[in-house]
Amino acid sequence: MPEINITPRFSADAVLPSRPNLMASTEKLIILGASTGGTEAIKEFLTRLPADCPGILIAQHMPEAFTLSFAHRLDSLCKISVKEAQHGDLVLPGHAYIAPGHSHLLLKRSGASYVCELNQGPPVNRHRPSVDVLFRSAANSAGKNAIGVILTGMGKDGAAGMLEMKKAGAYNFAQDEASCVVFGMPREAIAIGGVDEVIPLREIASRVMKHLANPGT
Repeated sequence: MPEINITPRFSADAVLPSRPNLMASTEKLIILGASTGGTEAIKEFLTRLPADCPGILIAQHMPEAFTLSFAHRLDSLCKISVKEAQHGDLVLPGHAYIAPGHSHLLLKRSGASYVCELNQGPPVNRHRPSVDVLFRSAANSAGKNAIGVILTGMGKDGAAGMLEMKKAGAYNFAQDEASCVVFGMPREAIAIGGVDEVIPLREIASRVMKHLANPGT
């Protein structure tokens, strides 16, 4: 019987290689992942951000029938603009881009700018969109200019990607156990050393903005 080569579906390798880009850039980005309990956690985080915050890319485990309405609801509540990401969207300050439920969301460089890329590769950690895929793309494309945030969720999606972001120079936050609906994803990211600070949900937005203003503190 001939050997069958099956790409593993539990790793971001199934979608894109780990290939950090060392090109210098100063544009900051916030990269966020969540799952169970994440819709309310994301709302709590985004509604506390100022209108001039950096661009934000979000992977939330959610069926595709709900991501567009979720984005519209958040857009009506936040100071920033929130939309369902489309392929080729230019990532702008004061805007958040939510992965559609049918595709992985990747961050890509386009000259001096960042853009959203949608990818319908295989599920990673049983999910599409996958947090690991988004985080790896941020490690590849943004490096030290990214701020990682992992919120409530079941499983371990995002842990490996958050560690890759940290190794590429990003500074990462995780929601603390007391404020999580499910502490699985933050706990796994903390356990493998991918997190710099563990913060209650209500404090994450202000702490992110303080870090952006004073990265050495």
